[in-house]
Amino acid sequence: MKRIFLFVITNLAVVFLLGIVARLLGVDRFLNESGLNLTSLLVFAAIFGMGGSLISLLMSKSIAKMSVGAQIIEQPRTQTERWLVDTVQRQARAAGIGMPEVAIYDSPEPNAFATGANRNAALVAVSTGLLQQMDAEEAEAVLGHEVSHVANGDMVTLALLQGVLNTFVIALSRVIGSVVDQTLSRSNETYRGPGIGYYITSMVLELVFGFLASLVVMWFSRYREFHADAGGARLAGRDKMIAALERLRQLHEPSQLPSQMAAFGINGGLGQGLRKLLTTHPPLEERIEALRRQA
Repeated sequence: MKRIFLFVITNLAVVFLLGIVARLLGVDRFLNESGLNLTSLLVFAAIFGMGGSLISLLMSKSIAKMSVGAQIIEQPRTQTERWLVDTVQRQARAAGIGMPEVAIYDSPEPNAFATGANRNAALVAVSTGLLQQMDAEEAEAVLGHEVSHVANGDMVTLALLQGVLNTFVIALSRVIGSVVDQTLSRSNETYRGPGIGYYITSMVLELVFGFLASLVVMWFSRYREFHADAGGARLAGRDKMIAALERLRQLHEPSQLPSQMAAFGINGGLGQGLRKLLTTHPPLEERIEALRRQA
């Protein structure tokens, strides 16, 4: 769950920061100096919206390494490290992708994640807790799940989805901000550009619409978890994948991964009611049942 939550938070922060920079540079005033120019606004929103998402994507691997303190296995020093590298290499070859970097990070939580902007230069990391609390077959299935995330191009797809949503967030917040501002300035005979009503409204709505957009991203994250489970079942075996999820359910520990990476972990924690809309993973029971229904 860490990797997606970190991606979403970083993305929102980047977009919000870019919005502030645009205001300081007078871009918003240029868009509004003779009334809102929708064509210019959409171009601006697309550049900043997709730009923020792509920046987050390009930073994802570095942020992941720093956020959890992942140690890349350059040369295996133990039998466990050798097994990890060999297993990922075999699965990557079967999935038709380049060999990812393999890393271990110190955490008691049994979890793993994969991230990266390039499916042929990704990162697969596992926690010490997973290696300690799962047997080899269960860990193999978890690795297959993560390699499937990479093979499916989930991070790139997520970035594109987030970029499109960012574009709508930026454009819609400014359209509504302009309407509010002109309504407040209706007493003036001439419109002299954006005022305080525009800036406050658009900034608040960027945060509100950004939050709503994150709900769509979280839904997509839950949706693609089923595909990664199916991929893990193909690479390691369905029984092993089910056993790994059953083990996670027994351990029943909420994810400690950083927010941006949460969606790409094997264990995303649980959510109920409205909280469920903010989770990156569907309930383990649903994932297990989906695997059992597979032919």
